[in-house]
Amino acid sequence: MRVSDGMSVLVLVIGPNHTLRQAARLMAARHVGAAVVLDSESQGFGILTERDVLRSVALGQDPDVELVGDHVTRDVVVAGPDWSLDEAAAAMLRGGFRHLIVTSGAEVEGVLSMRDVVRCWSRQRVAA
Repeated sequence: MRVSDGMSVLVLVIGPNHTLRQAARLMAARHVGAAVVLDSESQGFGILTERDVLRSVALGQDPDVELVGDHVTRDVVVAGPDWSLDEAAAAMLRGGFRHLIVTSGAEVEGVLSMRDVVRCWSRQRVAA
């Protein structure tokens, strides 16, 4: 199976000037654990995860004041839609993260989570 078989194509895209509370509300409403952060004025895109929000709150930072741009991971590992799920899972394990942004060229095509990988593997086992 390939990354394209499991990725979510309905990607939540937010800007760096959203507050963490705004981001958390959008993520909760969409039932996603990560948002792609698009910054057209600087380095392109990054990712904000539920862990990033959690870390900020745990430090006592105010989610109504803290901006996404100050908590985004910019040095992201991206996957191609033609990667195997095994390759994607290995990259996530090596890097210690649970979400991969899927790109084709410079375009974001989707997000693959570890949950997506497990779901695909589970379906594959049942079908076999």
